[in-house]
Amino acid sequence: MPQQLLSELRKIRPFDDTETEHLNDAIAWAESGAKIYRVAKPATPPKHLVAYFPVIDDDHILLVDHKNACLWLPTGGHVEQGEHARDTVVRELREELSLSVEPEQVGSPVMVTVATTVGLTAGHVDVTLWYAIRGDRNSPISFDQEEFHGARWFKFSELPLQRTDPNLQRFLCKLRAET
Repeated sequence: MPQQLLSELRKIRPFDDTETEHLNDAIAWAESGAKIYRVAKPATPPKHLVAYFPVIDDDHILLVDHKNACLWLPTGGHVEQGEHARDTVVRELREELSLSVEPEQVGSPVMVTVATTVGLTAGHVDVTLWYAIRGDRNSPISFDQEEFHGARWFKFSELPLQRTDPNLQRFLCKLRAET
């Protein structure tokens, strides 16, 4: 499975110096032979693989008010042992938003970040592949009420920047630059 991760990482073209640093860190980590999957909550091993899959509609993004992180975040989840990150996207979209997509509908990752988590289980490092998923902001929103306080669409220009992933704005800038 580290080979699948390396394949996904090598598809990413860094947007800025920060992403270059994160990409190099993620590649070195994947090549090191370290365990890449979380095997026990919240942080075993202390650095593990995550997939974010922001749902985008034109200049809007769907964010969820995450109970544990205490932030408005894109939907995402931990990649399970032996699971391809794109399969994580498919599984978590169904679990978190009741959305169905096929693995072949999930494109290459747009970005990678390596960041220390915040919130109630703070302190471990997530290596996160960011996949963009197209959505329809006029469709009803269904979300996992066990994991989230709420879900809502935000205009890119109206993000709650003080209460979101610090890499979200960079992701949206990169996404706009690539389209």
